[in-house]
Amino acid sequence: MPAFGVKTNERPGTRAQVRYVRMSASKARQVLDLIRNKEVQAADEILQFAERDAAIVIRKCLASAMANAENNDGIDATELFVAACYADEGPTLKRWRPRARGRATRIRKRTCHITIIVSRLSEEQLERRRRAEAASPSGAGRGRRRAQAVTESRRQRVAKSRAREDAVTAEEHDHDHEDHEHEPDELVTDAVETEAPEVEAEAEAETTDDEPTDAEPTDAEPPDTEEEEK
Repeated sequence: MPAFGVKTNERPGTRAQVRYVRMSASKARQVLDLIRNKEVQAADEILQFAERDAAIVIRKCLASAMANAENNDGIDATELFVAACYADEGPTLKRWRPRARGRATRIRKRTCHITIIVSRLSEEQLERRRRAEAASPSGAGRGRRRAQAVTESRRQRVAKSRAREDAVTAEEHDHDHEDHEHEPDELVTDAVETEAPEVEAEAEAETTDDEPTDAEPTDAEPPDTEEEEK
């Protein structure tokens, strides 16, 4: 173990990293200093109302770290805090700008890699927070409500995306079903038209067979005219 404790990048917990962010590491560090050792709900509120552009990227990284801890490690999001957060320098892009007398000046476009590590609060800290919430009626359940709001917003986003995908698939299915429905109707009408003359011919043949004709002989014997005269 090092003399000064565990290194920042070796601290236990669940991490999330954003690489090649188009800003300097010093700008990101000014925002990261605001959320270090804060609970994730408080850190998310700080980043939400921060007036720096780096807070937008860092807030997404924090949400990713919370999701990793909740889905991969099975830790409740309400029991997490920012154990470590730092920004490393990335590659610098070199560009040139024209200046007076045919000269050129170099432009350095900095990049950085942002890392956030979240860990579970200790049992003492959780117990202290529970006591504080139970003691103050106005603040009771505030942390739970914040966590529930975060999880509910995440669930709503997932539900909207799934509903959009289902609507697209259902629309494609209905379109294919309509195409399949039109084809049999045409075939049935053609079959009816072709079978109609045959049915009419059979009906005429049956009627002609049932009706007696004058040419057919009858089985009854003719009356004896001689006996009637006598």
